[in-house]
This record gives sequence, C-alpha cells and structure tokens, in this order.
Amino acid sequence: MTVYAIIGGTGLTQLEGLVIRQALTLDTPYGTPSADILRGEYGGREVLFLARHGQPHRIAPHQINYRANLWALKHAGAREIVAVNAVGGIHAAMGAGHFCVPHQLIDYTAGRAHTFFEGELDHVTHVDFSYPYDAALRERLIAALTAEGAAFSSHGVYGCTQGPRLETAAEIVRMERDGCDLVGMTAMPEAALARELALPYACLALVVNPAAGKTSGLITMDEIERVLEQGMGTIKAVLARVLSD
Repeated sequence: MTVYAIIGGTGLTQLEGLVIRQALTLDTPYGTPSADILRGEYGGREVLFLARHGQPHRIAPHQINYRANLWALKHAGAREIVAVNAVGGIHAAMGAGHFCVPHQLIDYTAGRAHTFFEGELDHVTHVDFSYPYDAALRERLIAALTAEGAAFSSHGVYGCTQGPRLETAAEIVRMERDGCDLVGMTAMPEAALARELALPYACLALVVNPAAGKTSGLITMDEIERVLEQGMGTIKAVLARVLSD
C-alpha cells in the first residue's frame, strides 16, 4: 500500500485532523530532520507528516536540513510525497489566495547541501530531472482542487530563491523574464533529493502575496498570515481527497 508523506510548509506546521499513532525521532547520516515525523491516519489513509520549518516554525529556508528530512521520510516508509508551499505570485494570474500545481522549477539558491551523491562513491550518478514533479501525483492534486472548486492553475514554473529575505523588484523582473510564475524558498533541493531517492514528489502551492514590485504596497506578514489562514481549509480538504483516492 502506498504510504503518502506530507511536508508542511509555512502555515502548515501541524496537520489538524491527523490522528497521530507515533512520533518518530530519527537520526540520519545527514543530521537531524526539522521535526519528528508523525505517523498517523488522515483522509482514511496511513500518512507521514513532517513540518519543514520545525514545530514551532523556527528554521529559515536556507537552514533546513533537506537531506535529513527526505532521508528520514524514505526510511520511515514514505512512497510518495506531497509538499505544501507558500509562495509569491509573479504571473498576473497568481493572485493572493490562488493555488498552483507547478510543473517546472528554476533553482536560484546557493550553498545548500543539494545531493546525496557526494564523497566516496562507487560511481558517479546523474538523475534525470527534466520534469521535477511526478505527473501522476500532479494529476491527483489537480483533480482534488477541481473537486473542491478552488481557483488554481494546473501549471506553473516555481523559481526557488535563497531567502530568508524577500526578493527585490528587479530580481522579480529577472525571474519573470526567465519564465517564472511563482517565487518561493523551499522547493529546492527538496524536489531534487526526492528524485534521487526515487520518491514521486509533487507540490501544492498557495500564493500568499504578490511578488515584489507586483503591488504598490509593501508585503506584510499580517497579509501573508491572513491568506494562509483562509487557504488552510482548502489545503486540508485537497490533501484528504488525494489521500483517499
């Protein structure tokens, strides 16, 4: 039976409705994961839940131990991963409160431990990362968003920046020229590490603010938190549908 893992981002440090059976504290060859992995039942299925930024929300995007997180989920029994990400909207269609199931990635990060294939190896390994998100899992997310009647885009290019600061307006102009529709700070190296572990992986992104320069006002945490709170009900309903499929 497929065991789904959910990686919760900003606004989803705990999964309300998860019936917790076990909290797994795992040591990994790469250090300590962001938090205990919670094994339980959600949407009628066994599920693993990990808070990407820790519980409480305390780990900045560039300091997350992505390798430990992915390794721990794999060894806890995960077979597919749905990642929930809060993002900024670049494309005009990506307004606050809009959902997106991205199909592509551009990595603007630097200095993050981004691969399991390093050190003393028997041979060099190159994984195909042409299409970073699993097609079948993306289709399940799209079907669930459709069933919930949510406003969403079935495609989008996620540009991943280093953080923790937000981007300048000029950086967003550059990213838009590059073809980015969304901007966030946690898609990479998470997606690539999942691919190295042969774990199907897809992203459910919630736009929580317009990107820099896309609005005349300042981006405030109060605004972001309000959109997150409004979107959490849909996120949880979508996850439940995907898990019960």
